[in-house]
Amino acid sequence: MKLRILSALLLCTLIFSASSAAADKWKHDIYVAQDGSGDYTSVAEALEGIRAFMDYTVTVHIKDGTYKEKIVIPSWLKNVEFIGESPEGTVITFDHHANIDNMGTFRTYTVKVEASDVTFRNLTIENNAPQLGQAVALHTEGDRIRFINCRFLGNQDTIYTGGINARLFFDKCYIEGTTDFIFGPATAYFKDCDIYSKRDSYITAASTPADVEIGYVFDNCTLKAAPEVKKVYLGRPWRPYAHTVFINCEMDSHILPAGWHNWRNPDNEKTARYGEYGTRGPGENASSRVEWASRLTPEQVAKCLDLSKVFSQVSTWNPVD
Repeated sequence: MKLRILSALLLCTLIFSASSAAADKWKHDIYVAQDGSGDYTSVAEALEGIRAFMDYTVTVHIKDGTYKEKIVIPSWLKNVEFIGESPEGTVITFDHHANIDNMGTFRTYTVKVEASDVTFRNLTIENNAPQLGQAVALHTEGDRIRFINCRFLGNQDTIYTGGINARLFFDKCYIEGTTDFIFGPATAYFKDCDIYSKRDSYITAASTPADVEIGYVFDNCTLKAAPEVKKVYLGRPWRPYAHTVFINCEMDSHILPAGWHNWRNPDNEKTARYGEYGTRGPGENASSRVEWASRLTPEQVAKCLDLSKVFSQVSTWNPVD
């Protein structure tokens, strides 16, 4: 009898120890620091400490430092927040570009977010490759992703907003680039952001699907450029039904009077959905904009500024049709 009792107590001890070890491994707060003072020394390593499909929020605190890493946040993670110590001091960077071993645009990312329900705060994501082709800093595929007080540094194709029917929110962010440096099919809302052009070229290249009503919304953003930059278009349609609107934005003189470009395809003028409202600053040239871009009505503006409507788009699928 005593042996049985001792065996039972030992089993309980082992179970409790295993449970305690699991609890220690799956933390709600994870700390990344290059000096070894945290749980991990790299962001990529920290991802291994996050449980798949958890129903609670995990916060990854990242201490200031330059983290040269190429990171994929996989689809089986959710409810994760990545918080940097400071936007300028916490930098995730890599240097791949499209002409390295025929890499192509979509493998050049520094950070690729396949997961949904993810938030980034107070950090920088950078692709510091030389200007030798497309070089993506941020590549998203997931849904319901937020970027708050972040910086995105690059040249051509800085941010790729991937994912059909995906929804992204950028709040008080700084975004720089040269050509088409915000591009893709997702619905993305940019609020109070600074958009900085580094070369005469194009800011956006949306590929909004035809059945998606709202693509890119720039709300109260500021558009500036390097001193030598004089000729920048607001956007050109990567695909025919591109939707991009600028509402209550301030634009410097680098924005061309025409505003928009058709990507040398006149047919795009029939379907592209481009518009402005409340533009101010030297780049405001309402009378000179291309005829196929619209001046938004108050009703259209109200809809584009209503986040619940912008992000309520739903797609349907019947696999037997």
